[in-house]
Amino acid sequence: MLDIVNLSKRFGSLQALDDLSLRLGDGEIVGFVGANGAGKSTTMRIVMGVLTADAGTVTWDGTPVGAAERRRIGYMPEERGLYPKMRVGEQLTYLARLHGLPTAAARRASEQWTERLDIAARREDEVQKLSLGNQQRVQLAAALVSDPDLLILDEPFSGLDPVAVDVMSQVLRERAAAGVPTLFSSHQLDVVQRLCDRVVIIQAGRLVADGTVAELQSGAEPRWRAVVEVAGRPDAAVNAATAMLAGTPGVEASAEPIAEGARVTVVVGGADEQRLLEAAGRLGRLRELGPVTRPLTDIFRDVLAAPTASPAPTTGQEA
Repeated sequence: MLDIVNLSKRFGSLQALDDLSLRLGDGEIVGFVGANGAGKSTTMRIVMGVLTADAGTVTWDGTPVGAAERRRIGYMPEERGLYPKMRVGEQLTYLARLHGLPTAAARRASEQWTERLDIAARREDEVQKLSLGNQQRVQLAAALVSDPDLLILDEPFSGLDPVAVDVMSQVLRERAAAGVPTLFSSHQLDVVQRLCDRVVIIQAGRLVADGTVAELQSGAEPRWRAVVEVAGRPDAAVNAATAMLAGTPGVEASAEPIAEGARVTVVVGGADEQRLLEAAGRLGRLRELGPVTRPLTDIFRDVLAAPTASPAPTTGQEA
């Protein structure tokens, strides 16, 4: 269990972290989400001892995180820390040995992870000669090669193609199944939504949301969608739907042509499903009506747009 409690950090006049707390349980995959400059990298650097907090504590199973504990962490920094003129296999072996693996075990681990991340053919290449995507794979292998007990990954999916994203996602699931927790930051919210057990959103150094994707979705403003088939042109149908729902928050309408006229999709915000139902009935033949499952991208925008976002953990854990 990694506990980050009441972290604060200031750089001059900038309050980078403001009383930030979060918890990472065994086998959990937690997405750490926020706009650029929100404090994600600063938090990770404090966990890894690269920066010192002005206030707050970081403990692992109740023990303050020091040099010995950090040797058990697989860390992928925002600033990629590879030696550009060193060969891939040699570099991974070296990094594994720095974490305490014997030479033979370090070589085996290097071979294992280059195979697993599909860069075995590049083992003898210098890192600087690799594509950016393959350099990213090597950096991921560097975080994994020592068989760490905890993973702290800053933008691990950046620069990866869809196949590599799937491979890395599977690796993190396998590590989680073995009890290894992962905290990773990402702007790829579709990946976060698919992969994470829990999502933590921070803004201006403060925690503003913490929960499973389902919990965050259930706490978001509801939206309702109706699909209606109408006679007439699509543009006229959209105009009619918009006029009928004037004053209703969050109205979105679109239409596509069909043989008999147009199929109109109308979405409204808030709890206005009854008004949507009435408008759909006047508009044409109702085909679908139901709540919209909000993607994490929409929830993220809503949270950051809130004028006074306050921490409201929904998991029952301490924030």
